[in-house]
Amino acid sequence: MADAIFEHPRLAAVYDPLDPDRSDLDVYAAIAEELGARRVLDVGCGTGTFALLLAGRGIEVTGVDPAGASLDVARAKPGAERVRWIHGYATDVPPLDADLATITGNAAQAIVEPDDWRATLAAVHAALRPGGHLVFETRDPARRAWLGWTKEQTYQVTDVPGVGRVEQWHDVTEVGGPLVTFRTTVVFASDGEVLTSHSTLRFRERAEVEADLEASGYVVREVRDAPDRPGKEFVFLAERP
Repeated sequence: MADAIFEHPRLAAVYDPLDPDRSDLDVYAAIAEELGARRVLDVGCGTGTFALLLAGRGIEVTGVDPAGASLDVARAKPGAERVRWIHGYATDVPPLDADLATITGNAAQAIVEPDDWRATLAAVHAALRPGGHLVFETRDPARRAWLGWTKEQTYQVTDVPGVGRVEQWHDVTEVGGPLVTFRTTVVFASDGEVLTSHSTLRFRERAEVEADLEASGYVVREVRDAPDRPGKEFVFLAERP
């Protein structure tokens, strides 16, 4: 089941205005262009920002996400009819002969169970054409990004058109091995409602990810640095032979 931050209708509706800087997607758009991708699968597409960006460039896009509320936001955006939206997981996607599959943001780390991760890699492999690529990012555990996930360091106030003043912050609630759980708190000034969402991410070592990819039938072509978080994230580029 998707986290409330993506699944609760009121939270999904303000997700984009509370996180307006999506320059992290530039690296994926550049890779799609670099590979000449004409058919793309966007796994964990959320509110559809990246899927619609690609569709606006004439690329055939399928977006899949388990959060129905986020997909409702995506479907309401201009140009949404150009994207095929699937409510579900990568394992629900039929063979597409896709040139490229992407898992942007924290979506890959949000797949915390090893069996689910392996099933996702296998499903994406099946959705790609031979020679197709999978691209995703994951944070370097050594950098311990979660140390900055405190109210003091993440607190923000945003005036959302049609909604009013919204406060948001994150704070870590548990760190256990490779798993980090944090709480997101959102306060709506218009009526005082306070909503919380709990999320867990798995921080995988680079060697672990490479081994998982190879075991799932991929060839790791390159591991790049994330331009928006230099030295803090790995961007994996893997090919289905």
